[in-house]
Amino acid sequence: MSKATVKVLVLFFLLSLLVSCATAPVTGRKQLILIDPQTELRLGLQASREILRKEKICRNQRLNNIVKKVGLRIAKATGKNLPWEFFVIDKPKVINAFCLPGGKVFVYTGIIPIAKNEAGLAAVMGHEIAHAIARHGAERLSLGLAAAFGEVVLSEILDLKNSQTKRIFLAAYGLGATVGLILPYSRKQELEADHIGLYLMAKAGYDPREAVAFWQRMREAARGKPRPPAFLSTHPTDEKRIAQIKKLLPEILPVYEAQTQKFGKGKDLPSPRCP
Repeated sequence: MSKATVKVLVLFFLLSLLVSCATAPVTGRKQLILIDPQTELRLGLQASREILRKEKICRNQRLNNIVKKVGLRIAKATGKNLPWEFFVIDKPKVINAFCLPGGKVFVYTGIIPIAKNEAGLAAVMGHEIAHAIARHGAERLSLGLAAAFGEVVLSEILDLKNSQTKRIFLAAYGLGATVGLILPYSRKQELEADHIGLYLMAKAGYDPREAVAFWQRMREAARGKPRPPAFLSTHPTDEKRIAQIKKLLPEILPVYEAQTQKFGKGKDLPSPRCP
């Protein structure tokens, strides 16, 4: 690749940065997103179909109804008119939930006992739906594209002709991009999803103070299990999350108090057993 080509690529990339700025809801954080919404939606729907083909969907109708009820209240609070769907996946040992672009939300049965009540479930679903409406997946993909672009261009600019030196450089750059940029950015997104999710559950009429209780139960569930060092983890520590939520409560509680319908903690969740 010639120096002239590199210059053209750099100019094209810088121009794409100028036209690819977005703003996260609630927090107002500026974002770099190079993926268009239609592509993101298509990828989300494809992934959703693949998950539904592979995973065992729970047929516990009472649990499904509660997940759908809480999910629709959170979805309404987003103001986004998406084809929302909510699924419970029968995996008692998996403590997880996620929301794909396009409003497809999946909740694993393993997280139900930790959520404990409707407000705890609202904290979970608010967090995951926050990732989707803030387009965090597209943002991470954009960062990956930017890192890959930088890798190619920098290697050409530095003109590393020795193949071994080039391999070392690329490995070092990959590590730097991952630990120095993408992982911290992922942790920033997690804390942002906590913030947005807290707002959504409050707007949906669920007591945001229950988010603190939920993350305390998550911390207890993780106690004694091996975890990577914080700087190598895509998620912030539970302690950091709890501290941030407590700090945000004075901002979020008025949102909850302003709702005409307040559900508080809501009912305790039923058994996650699936027939």
